[in-house]
Amino acid sequence: MRYSKNVSAFRPSPIRSMMKAVVNPNVISFAGGMPGEELFPVDDIREMVANMPRKAMDTALQYGPTDGLPVLVDLLTEEMSKKGFDMTKNRIIITTGSTQVMNIVSKLLIDENDVVLTEDPVFCGSAGAFCSYHAQLVGVKMDSEGIIISELEKALEKNPKFIYTTPTFHNPAGLTYSRQRRMEFLEVMSKHPDVMILEDDAYGRLYYDNDTQEDIVPMKTYAKNEQQIIYCSSFSKIFGPGLRIGWMVLPKEMFEVAEIAKQSMDACTPQFSQMLAYEFWKSGRLDRYVEMLRNTYKARRDKMVECIKKYCPEEITFVTPKGGFFLWARIPECIDIDKLFDECSERGVVFVKGIAFSADYKNNHHIRLSFSNTNPETIEKGIKLLGEEMYKLMK
Repeated sequence: MRYSKNVSAFRPSPIRSMMKAVVNPNVISFAGGMPGEELFPVDDIREMVANMPRKAMDTALQYGPTDGLPVLVDLLTEEMSKKGFDMTKNRIIITTGSTQVMNIVSKLLIDENDVVLTEDPVFCGSAGAFCSYHAQLVGVKMDSEGIIISELEKALEKNPKFIYTTPTFHNPAGLTYSRQRRMEFLEVMSKHPDVMILEDDAYGRLYYDNDTQEDIVPMKTYAKNEQQIIYCSSFSKIFGPGLRIGWMVLPKEMFEVAEIAKQSMDACTPQFSQMLAYEFWKSGRLDRYVEMLRNTYKARRDKMVECIKKYCPEEITFVTPKGGFFLWARIPECIDIDKLFDECSERGVVFVKGIAFSADYKNNHHIRLSFSNTNPETIEKGIKLLGEEMYKLMK
């Protein structure tokens, strides 16, 4: 087959390749970053579909505007304004999942061999999107408060096109930038106005400690040069990933070219999904549902933290996530992570090895554990088994 040279730049997702194991009911999966399936608002969706007027159903089944279903765009614009976004200078495009945002931004900004900065570790799905456009990824290390500013300053010397950041409930690291670190980040970036910032906020509404709310305000709402920032979020974690709805808030001057880029990908995001999201949000169901998710996921997070402390070697270190889906654990170097993965898999427990999230594919001796799609009883069973295998490999 005479493939294009683009194929050589593809970076396959190790998480997607594990999906068969993840959906196996006999496997305890801490691997996929998936919402709890038993929590999906199935009854609400059935009711909304059953009561949808004929005219609305006709709209839902038809092609729609590339930038999104107008009523949903209007609702998002209103909500973004309430959050502090300057919607006189920005526009919204509804996308087919937030991964499409990564592809649109890549299509607009990346030429072959351009440098793109990411945090290290970085979500492998986003890294794969950037690499497919022949970007050169440069990872910037983080500590418990976020990206390390001195490392960022060094990386900016490489003349990057943009930096991709997830400052709130990071995937995979689970951490959240402190307010001070966010301000330092923005101050450094203000000295490089030609370097765009792509701010990913997929998990922002899933906070588990109320005192974190001030720390997780999107940076685009208070940056001196907010036009330097493209912001994106998603309904995947707060409604249903199968609906494939994300959105981006971008400077007006970028809107037209971004819309054209999306046209070449899929013409428009499915109207049916957008109509459901609109009705779910407009009716007040979304806020009630998200509150339930916060309570449920907080209990699962707490159970995982408790079980790691109870069953795993004390040498394991991690930052307790204040929101999101993930716990990022550093494993003692005497443990071979490949062997740990194989032994746990044989016993029916899977996780994601940290190397999958490395910007340069180097081993970082971490594992990512997702608590969102597993009930507390199963979390305890799986972490107990994980701990047993760790102790065996430490002997």
